[in-house]
Amino acid sequence: MKQLLTILLLAATFASIVSAQDADPAEVFEEMKKSLKGEWRLSEEAKQIDTTGAYKNPYIYHLVGTDQTALAYKFIGFGSTLQEDLLPDTKKQMVTMYHCDDYVDCSELRATHYCAKMNQPEFILNTKETKKGKFVFDCNMKTKLCNSNEDHIHKIILEFSENGNHLKSSYLGWTDQKPNKKNSIYHFDRK
Repeated sequence: MKQLLTILLLAATFASIVSAQDADPAEVFEEMKKSLKGEWRLSEEAKQIDTTGAYKNPYIYHLVGTDQTALAYKFIGFGSTLQEDLLPDTKKQMVTMYHCDDYVDCSELRATHYCAKMNQPEFILNTKETKKGKFVFDCNMKTKLCNSNEDHIHKIILEFSENGNHLKSSYLGWTDQKPNKKNSIYHFDRK
């Protein structure tokens, strides 16, 4: 019995070490390219849960629950960059470009968000918080904007559910070097 408990304890310890492992940027980028590609529609109002009501913005509310494309992902640069087109053809249209620091030897996954706030925060994959079905990007604190008092998006979280057919996209805002309530959180369904 003592030997069985020792084996179980070792197995549990090993499992916690393996699960605590940092996400590999190259593998995450490949997973993003597979799981995000294509067009997405803005989910109906009943599915817009745990949000800040950003979907109610008059410039985009007409997209809620329709089959119109509200989010699209495509590859550019011969597959070296994943382009996210958020709320296309609206006054709130924004683009985020996801790419490796080096396409051959991807040691850091980066993103630049071209925001309706008229700034361009830069991000780095958070390898500790990212896991299967959840991609987390933090503002790159080596940049001036991320260290400023200016209102900007400071964190991006992309979370999947419904076997990869539902996406919760969270763009979390900061002002005066602390979180603000100007978050944009949307739910999308794959078209």
